[in-house]
Amino acid sequence: MQCEEKFAEIYGRDPEGMSFSPYRICPIGAHSDHNLGKITGLAIDKGIHIAFRPKQNGVIEMVSLQFPKRAQWHIREVTEKAGDWADYLRGATWALSKLYPLSVGLCGVIEGSLPIGGLSSSAAVILAFLDALCKVNRIRLAPMELIQVAYDAEKNYVGVNVGTLDQSCEVLSQKDHLLYLDCKDNRFELIPQSPNMKPYKIAIFFSGLEHSLAGSKYNMRVDELRSGVYALQAFSGAEYGKFNQANARDVPFSVYQAYKDKLPVQWMRRCEHWYTEFQRVEAGAEAWRRGDLETYGKLSFESGWSSIHNWESGAPEQIRLYEIMRETDGIYGGRFSGAGFKGCCMALIDPDKADSIRESVERAYLTSYPEMKGRYSFHLCVSADGIANQ
Repeated sequence: MQCEEKFAEIYGRDPEGMSFSPYRICPIGAHSDHNLGKITGLAIDKGIHIAFRPKQNGVIEMVSLQFPKRAQWHIREVTEKAGDWADYLRGATWALSKLYPLSVGLCGVIEGSLPIGGLSSSAAVILAFLDALCKVNRIRLAPMELIQVAYDAEKNYVGVNVGTLDQSCEVLSQKDHLLYLDCKDNRFELIPQSPNMKPYKIAIFFSGLEHSLAGSKYNMRVDELRSGVYALQAFSGAEYGKFNQANARDVPFSVYQAYKDKLPVQWMRRCEHWYTEFQRVEAGAEAWRRGDLETYGKLSFESGWSSIHNWESGAPEQIRLYEIMRETDGIYGGRFSGAGFKGCCMALIDPDKADSIRESVERAYLTSYPEMKGRYSFHLCVSADGIANQ
């Protein structure tokens, strides 16, 4: 790994430990977890590696191969955000220290194995760092505890209105299984790949555009959905509390159908995505259980359509990639990956057609966006174990 080589170059000795968190894809279930929906997802065999050594003085010193400037802080003196790439790590330190006393710091080098944007790299960075920080402090977190600490770091320190989709996929996933998670109570099922299912691989089409959730319209979209839910509760005469406690999961679909025409159009579209995505997830889980990859893929394409037209996410480059994917032979289904504001698209594809898919998508995309030559990239992946199953 490059991070090991860089560590030896910086510190003049080899690292003592390595941490890894996979990236994830969510073919169906996007923009749902923050309002206690259901999701389906898979961890993939690419992710975040951290080479590290403990520091007994409690100092944390981190270097990234993707970002400039070394970041440094003390485990007991995490202050306000600095506005840089290391805020996710500061947040992880802050969240873990609320639960466990920390005495040992670390020096480390972070390496991501794919371009940034759309594969929950922020959650993967937090999880890989938490793994390293727990190891040097001899702390063992249960899987659900690890998910909650990572969630606390990103939502309450960094300030992104995430749910637990990303963390759950990266912790709980199992190779050749689909994670089917209910974000309301964290009950989950790992649905094995049916022997009747056609073979598939996971294609990642990176648009060439990188993004930050905190700086995107992600938080605004979540607030618009919650506004619609809050209004539906009022229209229906239901009891409601504080705005930030409103969740679509608490408002039946029948209430949405009865009062949706009273909502501002933006709020109605956000609700339309959430409720139809909930239905797609349930149908997708059953399709996977049957080994029906074609139906599961079709539902993923429908999820992508709703993200464009109802959630109103996606840079023009991503939307073009999605359109090309729908027209390409050998792609079962796919959508934006992640928040859908720049980044990448993912697809489930026929492995026998991987080369032709690579060539045809690249040709069509670079015809539309020639300026992305050298920045656009294609990556072929397979499903992988999450942290809890490694």
